[in-house]
Amino acid sequence: MTTTQAHPKLTTIRALLAKAEDPATPEAEAELSRKRAFEMMAKYGVEQAMLSDGDAARDALTNKEITLANPWAMERVRLINHIALALGCKLIHLGRDGSGPARRVHLFGHESDIQRVELLYTSLLLQMNSGLAAQFVPVRDGVRAWRRSWIVGFIGRVGARIEEAERGAREEARQEVTVTGRSGALVLADRKSAVERSFQDAYPRTRKGGSSKVTGSGFGDGWAAGGRADIGGRRIGRAAAGAIAA
Repeated sequence: MTTTQAHPKLTTIRALLAKAEDPATPEAEAELSRKRAFEMMAKYGVEQAMLSDGDAARDALTNKEITLANPWAMERVRLINHIALALGCKLIHLGRDGSGPARRVHLFGHESDIQRVELLYTSLLLQMNSGLAAQFVPVRDGVRAWRRSWIVGFIGRVGARIEEAERGAREEARQEVTVTGRSGALVLADRKSAVERSFQDAYPRTRKGGSSKVTGSGFGDGWAAGGRADIGGRRIGRAAAGAIAA
C-alpha cells in the first residue's frame, strides 16, 4: 500500500466546502464557494492525467486497502465501488474484516483518482446516512428491507450522476494535447489500461460478484434522494464516523 499526501488543490476544495457548510457564511458567499469547489473537483482528475503524461511519478499508480465499517457495510462496498469505477479505479471486495461485520476492499488507481474516490465516498456516505435517518418507513414494509432498498436506490442514482460528470470532463479533454504531443483521449486510455494491469497483477483470478435481491419499496425514494445529493462533496470538510479506515 502506498501512502500519499493530499494535493494542494484538494486541500483548497476541502476549505471551500467547509466554508460553504459554515452556518456563519452568508448564503451568497456559500454558494460561490460550493460552485468553485465543484468546478475544481470536476476538472482535477483530467488535469492530473494530462500533467503527468511523460512523468509517471507525478501521479503514480498506487493501491490502498480500506476497511468499511457497519452499519450497512455491504452497501458501503457498493457505494465506493460505484465511485471507484466512475473515476477510473478498480476495486475488489476482500470480505469480512476478521470475524466482525466490517468489510475490506482493495482499491487500485492513480494517486489523484484514489484521493478523489475517498473524498466523494466520505461526502456521499454522510449524505446517505443523514438522508436515511430522516426517512419515514412505511408500516407495510419491514424496516431493514425498506432502508436497504432506499440505500440501493440512492447509490444507483449518485453513481449514474458521477459517471455522467466524469464522461463530460473526459470528453472535453479528448482533443487537448499534452507536453509530449499526445492527445487527451490517448492519455486517458493508457491510464485506464495501466490500472487494469496493476489490478490483474495483484488479483489474476477474480470473479464477478453476484446480484442481490432488493425487497423493500424504498428504492424510488432513495433514487430521488440520490438525484438531490451533492456529488461535489458538500460535507468533505467534516469527518464521517467510521467512514474510511486504512
